[in-house]
Amino acid sequence: MKQILIIGATSAIAQSVARLYATRGARMFLVARNSERLAVVADDLRARGAVAVDCFAADLAEHSGHSEILHAAWTFLPAMDTVLVAHGILPDQSQCQASVADTMHALDVNFLSVVSLLTPLANRFEANKRGTLVVISSVAGDRGRQSNYVYGSAKSGLDAFLQGLRNRLSKAGVHVVTIKPGFVATPMTAHLPQQGPLWAQPDDVAEGIVKAIDKQKDVVYLPGFWALIMWIIRLIPERIFKRLSL
Repeated sequence: MKQILIIGATSAIAQSVARLYATRGARMFLVARNSERLAVVADDLRARGAVAVDCFAADLAEHSGHSEILHAAWTFLPAMDTVLVAHGILPDQSQCQASVADTMHALDVNFLSVVSLLTPLANRFEANKRGTLVVISSVAGDRGRQSNYVYGSAKSGLDAFLQGLRNRLSKAGVHVVTIKPGFVATPMTAHLPQQGPLWAQPDDVAEGIVKAIDKQKDVVYLPGFWALIMWIIRLIPERIFKRLSL
């Protein structure tokens, strides 16, 4: 029976992943900001077959509360073997350009808060010599674009952190999975035009995440065609790329 910590558990993708594990009879500890939404998600997971579900409401941007979150998680999941980090925000690029505070907040939530949580989790898993850390990043981290380079830079930093963590923890039998979705139809992207073949649904991405965990993948683009798209974008010479409006 899997014992799973899900951080950012009320996000659309995280909920879809949790539902899949509920049907497998997993035991889960859910963390997100809104206690009422957490309770609804927890009830749904129990109805779908989860053996046990507990919740912890917290603002993940408050780093000082992370130790309390993790202590509660380890208490409820003494044999915790999987962590999914799914929290984040999609900032308005123009607002970030006008506001240092908005920029720093976006970098904090999307990068630094994840590092603050993963560091003690990685140490514990390394000591136990087992476990899987799964983190949702983004294709936006593959190359800085004028339309979302603040968000992209946070994800780029996160990708490098996860790469180093994977290199370190593989020697202890701990697996680190970087998930890089493209456009996904979620509340976070509701303000964007959601149409065309490049858009995916949360359930489809969730299935890809579970498969990546089962198969112990390292870096997974979801849907898979984004690997080719981003490979092409990375190949564009800078002298040409800087003239594009992307």
